[in-house]
Amino acid sequence: QVQLAESGGGLAQPGESRRLSCVASGRINGVLGMAWYRQAPGKERELVASIVGGGTTDYAESVKGRFAISRDKAWTRAHLQMNSLKPEDTAVYYCAFHVAGSRAIWGQGTQVTVSS
Repeated sequence: QVQLAESGGGLAQPGESRRLSCVASGRINGVLGMAWYRQAPGKERELVASIVGGGTTDYAESVKGRFAISRDKAWTRAHLQMNSLKPEDTAVYYCAFHVAGSRAIWGQGTQVTVSS
């Protein structure tokens, strides 16, 4: 079973940048796309950004123009570049790979806290 590991979280001040990484422990076959989600305390998990095989990306309105999702061609590594961070970006961030005919593979999450 391939596992995902996120990294790059931590404490940031408003306006700063952080780069999250998601690394797969092995090759994942049949990947349709991957996405970053986040869950803030007391809130439901929400989709932050996604990227599919053709390279098309999509973003939540709240992060458009500030965040950028990317991945390698082999679907073994993905990133979320987060710029101009705001306190409302504070959440646990999860990466997920969506696979054809199978359940999504999720990482364990990484905490991002934006505070002065």
